[in-house]
Amino acid sequence: MADLAEARSNMVESQVRPSDVTDIRIHDAMRAIPREDFVPPGKRYLAYADAPVEYAPGRVLLKPRDVAKLLQMAKPVKGERALAIAAPYAAAVLEALEVVVERLDEGDLKTVPGANYDLIVVEGAVARAPEAWLKALAPGGRLAVVERDGPVGKACLYVRGEGDLGRRTVFDATPPLLSGFEAHQGFAF
Repeated sequence: MADLAEARSNMVESQVRPSDVTDIRIHDAMRAIPREDFVPPGKRYLAYADAPVEYAPGRVLLKPRDVAKLLQMAKPVKGERALAIAAPYAAAVLEALEVVVERLDEGDLKTVPGANYDLIVVEGAVARAPEAWLKALAPGGRLAVVERDGPVGKACLYVRGEGDLGRRTVFDATPPLLSGFEAHQGFAF
């Protein structure tokens, strides 16, 4: 048990903090939450590695650095309502930050339960954020997701305005694509 607590601390000190994650609340949550609880028993040794870890077929926990940077760019606020899509670890970190979290881990991940989320976070890459996710954002709501249609993805932050939607890329990341979210290539000469 002490070894895993040390591994969590080392993860924050060697992977999260050096990656410009300055939100102390995220550091504290990641030091406290046993990441190994979110992976199958045979993969517990990978929980603190600098790599995505598959926890179910076609589903991964993002690298610690990537999940921390996604959460920091989304700027979660205590009491906000969030949707965690294929994101069990990110959901636990958000709950430690006193965000009210709904989880979407099963079935069709493109169909959002409800609407008016202040925050949506996704662990895993998609070719492009589905329209249903964007429509589920409340005014001022943010979607933190990695969009990837090649070897390197871009962590994107979408922000719902009063009649528009802003999008900016924040950092490069290379998580695997979520199953069913691959780019569909058209025919070209």
